[in-house]
Amino acid sequence: MSDPYATLGISRSATEKDIKSAYRKLAKELHPDRNTDNPNATERFSKATQAYDLLSDKDKRAKFDRGEIDADGNPTNPFAGMGGGMGGGYGARPGQQGGFRPEDMQGFSQEGMDLGDIFEGLFGGGARARSGAGMGAGMGAGMGGRRPPPPRKGADIQYRLKIPFTDAASRADQRITLSDGKTIDLKLPAGVEEGTQMRLKGKGQQGPGGAGDGRVLISIDSHPFFRREGDDVRLDLPITLDEAVNGAKVKVPTVDGAVMLTVSPGSASGKVLRLKGKGFSKKNGQRGDQLVTLEIDLPAAGSEPMTELAKRLEGWKDGSAPRSKLGM
Repeated sequence: MSDPYATLGISRSATEKDIKSAYRKLAKELHPDRNTDNPNATERFSKATQAYDLLSDKDKRAKFDRGEIDADGNPTNPFAGMGGGMGGGYGARPGQQGGFRPEDMQGFSQEGMDLGDIFEGLFGGGARARSGAGMGAGMGAGMGGRRPPPPRKGADIQYRLKIPFTDAASRADQRITLSDGKTIDLKLPAGVEEGTQMRLKGKGQQGPGGAGDGRVLISIDSHPFFRREGDDVRLDLPITLDEAVNGAKVKVPTVDGAVMLTVSPGSASGKVLRLKGKGFSKKNGQRGDQLVTLEIDLPAAGSEPMTELAKRLEGWKDGSAPRSKLGM
């Protein structure tokens, strides 16, 4: 894979917030549901997801920045630095360059000991033919060389899951069917929102190094009367004129079910009441609130009830009174 920073269009000094923001933007732009006629978008979406997965993991990002792993998360050189460490420390004496020398083997009895067998087991059949300085050179070169990369895992499988608005707010468990036909129940994470991605470890395709992962992209459905505002849920609640003037207890829908709400006497249209803990979950596990905006439902303009009401209110107080607060 190409440089994950370039894939997300961010600099190497990008913060976690920058990384998340860049991925969200690309996820919305390249989402397969929005690009059914553009197969390149699906590939770019997969690469962006892989880049986000690496850079959002602090440990993986640090290893990538140090050059210890590549953009796919594979070690770049499992034995990097070992050759220099062994060559520089073996047989070194004060004032001398470190390294293996044939004379350093003096005093060691080789009777009954096949050094070729030892080094053959470590470095392969070619070591049997080496002796003396040849073995020393072979040791430094062998330990500094590359070992074949470990077998790769299978490819990840992308899933898209659209969940109801109320389920997202209450974090209700969601059932999803995997590519192998099995179904599992997903527990939604705290702070779930549009574009949240969940990883299902080992639920991807099989490969020589094991199974890849499943990746579930969350999409939240709209609602006929609830709307989200940050971690809060907003609702416009119609009430009658009598309920506004005299006060009342009214039933109000919430994402967790209906509750009773007290409307104070003399409540005006536009007044906002708060139901604590009835919103979306936050990253810390706490929940936002539901904000209920009162809307007085008056009779239709020109109707007989509205005309009668206007006559009864006529002369109740100076017509300019409602605008007195504006200095008029």
